[in-house]
Amino acid sequence: MHKQPLLILCICFILGILLQDFVSLKLRYIYMLLGFSFVMLGFYVIKNFYLHRFRHISLFILFFSLGIIAHFLNSKKPPLPDLKSKENIVFKITKKLNSNEKNRRYEIVAWKEKQPFLSVLSVPKSEADLNFLHYYKAEAYINPLQKSYSDFQFDYAKYLSRKDIYFQAYLPNSFRSGLRNDLSFSEKIRQKRLESLAKIDRANFSKRAREFTKGIILADRTEMDAETVQDFTKSGLMHVLAISGSHMAIIFWLILLILKSLFPPGYRNHKIIISLILIWAFAVFIDYGSSVVRSCIMISAYYISVVLQRKPDLLHAMAVAAFSILILDTNQFFDVGFQLSFVAVFGIFWLNQPILKYLPKPKNNFQNFMVNVVSISFAAQIATLPLVIYYFHQYSGISIIANLIVIPFSEIMIVFSLLMTVLIEFSLHLEWLDQIYDAAVTGTLKTIHFFADIDVAFFKMIPMTLPEVFVSFLVVWFLRFAINNFTLKNVLRISYFLLIFIVLRFLINYKALHTNEVLEHSYYKEKIISVKKRDKVQFVMKINANYPKIEKFVIEPYLTSRRAQNFEIIIISDEVEKIVINGENFDFK
Repeated sequence: MHKQPLLILCICFILGILLQDFVSLKLRYIYMLLGFSFVMLGFYVIKNFYLHRFRHISLFILFFSLGIIAHFLNSKKPPLPDLKSKENIVFKITKKLNSNEKNRRYEIVAWKEKQPFLSVLSVPKSEADLNFLHYYKAEAYINPLQKSYSDFQFDYAKYLSRKDIYFQAYLPNSFRSGLRNDLSFSEKIRQKRLESLAKIDRANFSKRAREFTKGIILADRTEMDAETVQDFTKSGLMHVLAISGSHMAIIFWLILLILKSLFPPGYRNHKIIISLILIWAFAVFIDYGSSVVRSCIMISAYYISVVLQRKPDLLHAMAVAAFSILILDTNQFFDVGFQLSFVAVFGIFWLNQPILKYLPKPKNNFQNFMVNVVSISFAAQIATLPLVIYYFHQYSGISIIANLIVIPFSEIMIVFSLLMTVLIEFSLHLEWLDQIYDAAVTGTLKTIHFFADIDVAFFKMIPMTLPEVFVSFLVVWFLRFAINNFTLKNVLRISYFLLIFIVLRFLINYKALHTNEVLEHSYYKEKIISVKKRDKVQFVMKINANYPKIEKFVIEPYLTSRRAQNFEIIIISDEVEKIVINGENFDFK
């Protein structure tokens, strides 16, 4: 408690969030728990020796209770209008989302008879882009988001409900627009970002280079082609495109380096403060995504300690960032990016120095940079591996090598892309520089594609449950002690938890093997029947079914959750309206 009080209290706050999300305590019980915690807090002021020993427990209970009540307040469902399937609505956009093959997608605020509601909106690509400068009026098809029909599917409705979005809408026809005169400051910034993205779209280099630039600097991957995204995913380099801690740290150090030449040596604190102001300005400009805000808070907390002449503490900075985000919105904890970024930072803190002991001693700054790239990559990947497999059920065995080769070059590309973005923003076009940049991006993408093409190192449909994740993190925890001090005792600790993991996995696999079931699945209007008998699954679908999409969104998730690999597809004619399986009728109309 004395070494990391804020981190421990933050963990208690998070445990309260998790309990409330799982149990949904009613308000009267929350008040009772909060009252009890304040009574317990009295141990801090009571001088009785026996009661004073429990003062830390009282703080733990208080922050645990605050986590519960904060999540209760953040999870309240807003009042929603009664909407028909087809409505005339007025709306404005709040965020641009990733496009699909046919539509551009946005998050919007819409009104029906002056009652607001949030929705995801799809607009055909044949229509003009929407922006923040206009209100729009149109007749839209609106549907409430439906809860996932099965436990193995991603619950998109729950994911959006954490952002108070309960509807999805589609505009089949054209719409009317009117200029707004009530743009907020944040909306003006977002519109300016859209204009900057449009300028990059008109830049004199290839489409893939333009999309790469928008992704790596302005955090916009909405129009990036599926093949490029798949290459980054399969190579384990998706974090290169995500504006995260490494990007913000590089930009911060670059600003600091520029300011170093402008300020005399005695103005160190001024340079740090100006650099912090500028990275926050950059964060606001790129729409202050959650990963960007997390990075800025951690960098700010770390360097404010430097300015105040206190010893910088990475865990303290991490706790400050987590508290700052969760107090405003407890639902951020359930964001995958939130979890991965904090686990990665903790992994770097926990494993980086032990790993460095086994690497060659650097003799100059370049060698020191390369050695730290290796150790940080290893530390972050080891720590995040359980979560990556749990959420995405896939892992690239080539990712460690790919990271070691691509990350040093990607840091140069971040600086280069930032320079090109600034030049484009001020309409400064140097043809020779455009060509060099285009070639550099093309080379980077080809290198990533090379790693992604090594299919033998890419594993997908890897099942992982929360108990397995928990035991995996215990292995990561004790790994530090074994690396630091390779003794029999420390090796046995890791071996013990590895054995628990193997036994746990065996039991879960055994249960899945002996589960026999017949389920009805749906993908839009298409129906699919799965018949599972021990380790074999049969999928029944019509001949004109959209197999690639069904495979991605139904078959693979089901097989992963049921830990089955052996399956076959049974095709039936379009004329078949009913089939009988195990005495149960299934309608295919």
